[in-house]
Amino acid sequence: MAAGRPALIALTALAPVSWGTTYAVTTELLPPDRPLFTGLMRALPAGLLLLALARVLPRGAWWWKAAVLGALNIGAFFPLLFLSAYRLPGGMAAVVGSVGPLFVVGLSALLLGQRPTVRSVLTGVVAAFGVSLVVLRAAGALDALGVLAALASTASMSAGTVLTKRWGRPQGVGPLALTGWQLTAGGLLIAPLALLVEGAPPALDGPAVGGYLYLALANTAVAYWLWFRGIGRLSATQVTFLGPLSPLTAAVVGWAALGEALTPVQLVGMALAFGATVAGQLAPRTAAATGESFRNAEKTGRKDSMDVTGPALRR
Repeated sequence: MAAGRPALIALTALAPVSWGTTYAVTTELLPPDRPLFTGLMRALPAGLLLLALARVLPRGAWWWKAAVLGALNIGAFFPLLFLSAYRLPGGMAAVVGSVGPLFVVGLSALLLGQRPTVRSVLTGVVAAFGVSLVVLRAAGALDALGVLAALASTASMSAGTVLTKRWGRPQGVGPLALTGWQLTAGGLLIAPLALLVEGAPPALDGPAVGGYLYLALANTAVAYWLWFRGIGRLSATQVTFLGPLSPLTAAVVGWAALGEALTPVQLVGMALAFGATVAGQLAPRTAAATGESFRNAEKTGRKDSMDVTGPALRR
């Protein structure tokens, strides 16, 4: 890996690590059965804050591109994710979500012209298997709607990741503004749904206010900025293979903060999933070269005229 790439990967990895704390915060601090309101409180305040900091609005085609990315990465992903978590037995939503790297491998072939490799597919399978060992519990029958919601949330985030990579960013616009656009668009999409489905906002006590502040600032504003920054500089496959760190973090938080036990099987699963995450960062030479070209174009201001999606497609 090139100099500086390990640091970039480590910073991007902080995003799924942060997301791994969402379950503990939600169950311990927030009002129950409010997935849409929780998604709204994560997205919209964070998006407005980043817009205020960046002071850049979309222009031209980027109005609809930002709306599409915001819907895929935030507006659809958040409600579907929380719906699946509420309806599926322990950890199943995380298992379905762990197939995200396989979705991204397929979508990258379709939209970025990057042919899937045997290594990337096998790494994705190992990651999903490792996560399943960590989070699955003996439980009752699966809920069909919950499974569909989990699959849809994974597909939505995967498509958003690949399209974010394909479209890049407008010249002179940094990841802070791009993140703000998406969070705001996603939050505005969730707002009417939350009002129609869940009614008026619930009364909030001190712990709930603290929990929502954490989710909006660290868990969303900072984490998504790091995530989209990483997508701009790494391959889509590399970034998505960091995703298994989220359920692994959730398991560690459950053990350290909530007193949950870790069995030998879970420890084996953690080792497999973490190993797959590391293997997923060993990008093929062509992907690494594309990422290097992307960074060089950023420095010279020529990003809009270059091919950042691979040899098969041009923006």
